[in-house]
Amino acid sequence: MAVFETKSSVSSSGGEKKPASDVEQGFVTNDGAIHKADFAASTSTYAKLQRLAGKLGVEQRGIERVPEDERINDTIANIGTLWCSANMVVSSFAIGVLAIPVFNLGFADTALTIIFINFLGIMPVCFFSTFGPVFGLRQMVLSRYWFGFYAVKLIAIFNILACLGWSAVNCIVGAQLFNAVNNDMPGWAGILVIAISTLIICTFGYRLVHTYERFSWIPCAIIFLIVLGVFAHSGKFNSMLPMSSGPAEAGSVLSFAASVYGFATGWTSYAADYTCYYPASTSRMKVFLVTFCGLFFTLCFTELLGAAVMTASVSDPAYSDAYAASGIGGLLATVLVPRLGGFGQFCLVILALSIIANNCPNIYSVSLSLQVLSKQTERVPRFVWVFFGTGIYIAISIPGYNRFEAWLENFMLVIAYWLAIYAGISVTDHVVFRRGIAGYDIKDYGTPSRLPPGLAAVAAFLVGVMGAILGMSQIWFTGPIGKLAGGSLGGDIGFELAFAFASISYIGLRTLEKRLFKR
Repeated sequence: MAVFETKSSVSSSGGEKKPASDVEQGFVTNDGAIHKADFAASTSTYAKLQRLAGKLGVEQRGIERVPEDERINDTIANIGTLWCSANMVVSSFAIGVLAIPVFNLGFADTALTIIFINFLGIMPVCFFSTFGPVFGLRQMVLSRYWFGFYAVKLIAIFNILACLGWSAVNCIVGAQLFNAVNNDMPGWAGILVIAISTLIICTFGYRLVHTYERFSWIPCAIIFLIVLGVFAHSGKFNSMLPMSSGPAEAGSVLSFAASVYGFATGWTSYAADYTCYYPASTSRMKVFLVTFCGLFFTLCFTELLGAAVMTASVSDPAYSDAYAASGIGGLLATVLVPRLGGFGQFCLVILALSIIANNCPNIYSVSLSLQVLSKQTERVPRFVWVFFGTGIYIAISIPGYNRFEAWLENFMLVIAYWLAIYAGISVTDHVVFRRGIAGYDIKDYGTPSRLPPGLAAVAAFLVGVMGAILGMSQIWFTGPIGKLAGGSLGGDIGFELAFAFASISYIGLRTLEKRLFKR
């Protein structure tokens, strides 16, 4: 049975139903959907907490499917502004900065890598964002169709670790900016300011997250334009920074590409979380395009700006010393404060607070992933998990404050590996086995016996891990293929091999699984 039927198919002559190929018309059933009133319809502790949440205006819904009559007919542009705000932040700027001190690239090769890899990395995010309006389901719940009811818990664990790791890394960047404005402000204080602000927004849920993200990109964009103007006027930009050549250059480009890809594709595992309240009639193409615009142009702008500013550190000790002393905050302070004084410090504070927009999707989605783990965790209200997740990443980020650069590089690469595997399996299943949207039955999402067993997905995931190990090039380990991809330090092609190994192996494994289990 197909997932959707059109109105015309139900009323067609002879009672014969047509294949469900026109989901864009928005005729969907409420199979498996939970109405808002049902959350508080008992005397349990869960229901009491949900009633309290309802009185306070806190979102009560967790991973339950959104019924069509409770969808929000919001402007589709809000999807684009959410991703624009989440990436118009200093963390994106920091990715571009890494190209020069960590990977020893010039500006030209850095720019080409940023543009091409961001285009590649955001494709899964754009694609899966289109699933939200169609199904009314969160990304991790959608993943049950590809990984099965039980195996998806492994994916949820990876997603939880990624969300918390992202949040910790982002908080460190913001705390560095606060420290650049006031050297007496300890790192932990800046981390707490960002974390508590994020906590408040995410506690209230989907509507407040979207409302905040609708506007938060504007001051950040203005300040980044000020950074661009002031830096361009300084004459410190070195567009002719020399590049390496031969295997060494190839290895550096590949390793930097893995970091850029990890940042760009990092939203893949919760893309549908921010579109599931849109009506099923919402155009999938429009969702794809606004997501693309919100991600691609923002990422390219901020990362290219970061790389451009960092070129000054090669010839000007003021920039290199500031970066060594206070990281990203010191680098931006060197651009803004000497020329703008107190206003420059104000700009740094706003950029530090921009981390809130970057962390909101992480912490909102971590609460949903925690609910996927078991029936017991699902019975804990979403907003309670927001508090839990916040406490965990605060505990991670404070001790990591003084080791930011190493954390960021290694974390981006690991993110690239697992999300490449996730995308390889899920896209392959959608295209090869389900053959499009019509291959899903919406009633199946909560029934383990009607979902794939998940053995093929787990096996393909492990094969993908093997590909990542063979192709990785990190300080602590370089795979045999990674050693051949560059100079003496090798080059990281872990995410490329992870995707290829996982997707190709999944075709054979899933075919066998379907023959054995008939589902």
